[in-house]
Amino acid sequence: MKIWVDADACPSVIKDILFRAAERKQIELSLVANQALPTPPSTLISSIQVQAGFDKADDEIVKRMTSGDLVITSDIPLAAEVLEKGGFALSPRGEMFSKSSIGARLNMRDFLETMRSSGEHTGGPPPLSQSDRKAFADELDRFLQKL
Repeated sequence: MKIWVDADACPSVIKDILFRAAERKQIELSLVANQALPTPPSTLISSIQVQAGFDKADDEIVKRMTSGDLVITSDIPLAAEVLEKGGFALSPRGEMFSKSSIGARLNMRDFLETMRSSGEHTGGPPPLSQSDRKAFADELDRFLQKL
């Protein structure tokens, strides 16, 4: 089992939680982004830089991940691909995506995208709160305890 991070938009505080968890549980962790990212000195933690472009990091994660791997992402289409490939997907806000709910999440995302493209201002997600950080850390711990 390996942890993959869709790191372009992943908050630093979430990456810090992941760095500590990787060391504590001795699990490989790879950050994938279209820019160089600093990582702590560790044989378990790496950073993969992909070409700039739409979904390049997502494509690289899907290509490299295997069944049973955990992917950290807030990208709903990427989460759907991860689940389809037999992996697990966790958002930086602590939501574990599931096969039973991902279809509804994709539909809502598409609906909001349609509204935005027609000029409607739908707003973005709120800033990551302390309760979001705790929810993420708790859900990550629950997942890692099952291993």
